[in-house]
Amino acid sequence: MIQLVAIINVVAWSGFWAFGYLALSATGFTEAQMVTASLLAAAGLITGILAYLRLARAAEQTGYASKTNQLDAAQRNRAQEKGSI
Repeated sequence: MIQLVAIINVVAWSGFWAFGYLALSATGFTEAQMVTASLLAAAGLITGILAYLRLARAAEQTGYASKTNQLDAAQRNRAQEKGSI
């Protein structure tokens, strides 16, 4: 499943860059073609971000990446009482 998400991530970012470039630099296109390229670039951006975040979460859960340095509830409450946060 993670490999499928990784493939989706690569395809989505490729679509974002390709259609974003077309939307910004193309000359001689009709307005409908420009809107279509912009919408496809936006879809690639959103899909790429979501897939990347899912990959990052999966990497933390499997131990491939180190966990973020977040405080648990007890440590957070103790720090807030001391006023250090």
